[in-house]
Amino acid sequence: MLTAALVAASLVVPVTGADGAPRAAGGPAAPKISGHWVDSWVSMPQLTEPGNMPPPPFTQDDKVFEDATLRQTIRVSLGGRNVRLRFSNAFGGAALPISKVSVALPDGGKAGVSAIEPGSSRPVTFHGRSALTIPVGAQMVSDPLTFPVAPRSILTVTVYLADGQASTDITSHPGSRTTSYMLAGDHTADTDMPGATSTDHWYFLSGLEVWAKPSAAAVAVLGDSLTDGRGSTTNMNDRWPDQVLDRLQSHPSTSGIAIVNQAAGGNRVLNDGLGPNALARLDRDVLAQSGVEWLVVFEGVNDIGTAQATPAAQKQVADDLIMAYDQIIVRAHAQGIRVHGATLTPFGGNTGYDDPDGYREKARQTVNAWIRTSRRFDAVIDFDRATRDPSDPRRLLPSYDVGDHLHLNPAGYKAIADAVPASLFRQRPLSPTFGFN
Repeated sequence: MLTAALVAASLVVPVTGADGAPRAAGGPAAPKISGHWVDSWVSMPQLTEPGNMPPPPFTQDDKVFEDATLRQTIRVSLGGRNVRLRFSNAFGGAALPISKVSVALPDGGKAGVSAIEPGSSRPVTFHGRSALTIPVGAQMVSDPLTFPVAPRSILTVTVYLADGQASTDITSHPGSRTTSYMLAGDHTADTDMPGATSTDHWYFLSGLEVWAKPSAAAVAVLGDSLTDGRGSTTNMNDRWPDQVLDRLQSHPSTSGIAIVNQAAGGNRVLNDGLGPNALARLDRDVLAQSGVEWLVVFEGVNDIGTAQATPAAQKQVADDLIMAYDQIIVRAHAQGIRVHGATLTPFGGNTGYDDPDGYREKARQTVNAWIRTSRRFDAVIDFDRATRDPSDPRRLLPSYDVGDHLHLNPAGYKAIADAVPASLFRQRPLSPTFGFN
């Protein structure tokens, strides 16, 4: 029996089995409502580091995933009757030939499992074809598929690559905090994959969209490891954006809002780190995404922490971050997207980022003061206030600290999520002068 809740009645008449439980349906899509495509799940594409490559034998000297099946699970934000998938070869060193793709409902509705609900697997096509080749640097979106999914439910995506990708430069999202499975041969329709190799990374898959009501919209989040979820629980989806989604989905007035997490551990605003810098990826990860009406910017601690601990260097990085935030606001406003700024959380006591003279802490305070008082953001979300230790504001509250004095545990991520007012995502008309500067 499936554990996922029924898709909202306003979107779909659910397909049911003899036991009355919802069953997956698949086939050529025919929208039942007027609406638009909205991102319901994303992962930020990155160049895969050597330590995050698929385990042997799925990585060879000059090829990955030859004659191999990759099964991954994702958690959607919004539900819908029709879905489509997006695959990325943004960082591939060669074309990415995909032979087959299928979607299914995972066994028990759980994330990170290799088994699927019997009879739920449906093939995915691209321009009517089961196979596609994605050029270097490109992405491709599937045909719409009738496959009802419930809000906050888990979906399984299985990919078979007959020839593999002829490069060890490949596109992935290492910080999935979700278990994926790989097995030799074609297992796209198999109920389970016994003997499969597991790894906690996503590969190639970069988005899922749903056909949603006209009022549905998405919140994109630009961030680093604090948003990617370092310190959260593998396969439990308890990062702070996940917990914000849970709260929004629990109220009818905000149930049409998706949270799309465009974060990556080690990412920076000003310079490339793990993944392109935030200024460089803004167009791809926010402005080009479907249905985005709001942007939350929670990034900059890695810029401060990797700049030299000198007065001049830290003044420079603070000034540059402030200018970069302003550029993000200008570019997002030009597309009608409201931008909310989140203050940077403490890192006092962290071995790599804290310095004995407090120059980096001063830069953090300078940046946070600008976020709070400049009035450039459409709203301010004070994550610093929500997570700092009142007796030592340079440090995280001990009960929220995962142990490195920089990243948070699930309780800390809940504190961040609770600091996000749902009222920020109420739809209202833009002012006549919105986006002028």
